[in-house]
Amino acid sequence: MLSLLLGAHPPQRHVRHLLGSAELFGVSESALRVALTRMTSAGELERVDGVYRLNARLLERQRRQDESINARTVPWSDEWEQAIVVVSGRAAAERAQMRSDLTALRLSELREGVWMRPANLDREWPIELEPSLARFTARPDSPAHELVATLWDLRAWTATGEALLQHFSATTDPLTRLTAAAAIVHHLTTDPVLPDELLPADWPGARLRDTYAAYQAELIALTDAFVG
Repeated sequence: MLSLLLGAHPPQRHVRHLLGSAELFGVSESALRVALTRMTSAGELERVDGVYRLNARLLERQRRQDESINARTVPWSDEWEQAIVVVSGRAAAERAQMRSDLTALRLSELREGVWMRPANLDREWPIELEPSLARFTARPDSPAHELVATLWDLRAWTATGEALLQHFSATTDPLTRLTAAAAIVHHLTTDPVLPDELLPADWPGARLRDTYAAYQAELIALTDAFVG
């Protein structure tokens, strides 16, 4: 149900819509009602007049998910973003959060505390990161393809993407397709979104995005028709 809501815009559905969707995916009405009650009690969902919607934390997750699928890019001029961590003595949890935030911004760590990526993304930096970082625009002497290979394992990402596409297309079972589509979205959140000139010829990023977009439209139409 969270996967359905994360893919819906706006991210809310009436209970009868969720019940119809659950039946479509082989989930009983009693099981769904228990799950909705537990998710509401846990604060993952909010309910108003029979309509369930995502809470603020999951709305932020949906925003990140949407950005991973539709990342905004600008023409690349051979420049790189560089962010250097300039604070020390932080707790382990704070260091882990910093790594998570920088990874979400699609940077990769060249060495401890030094994060980089090609400057081809159009996105805002979280204000809360600014006091902990020194940010620069750089033009490395190393060849760009060599630096990319140091920062990301593009071969492994490609192999996983191809496996997900094959798994998704090989089944007609609604629940298996939903699970595969959710895995595709998760994989896209780790796409470095590099300039085209730095990508392997067989890069599956665009195909993964097109596959998920088509499935999302298909799923909405299917669940709407089922409820109707």
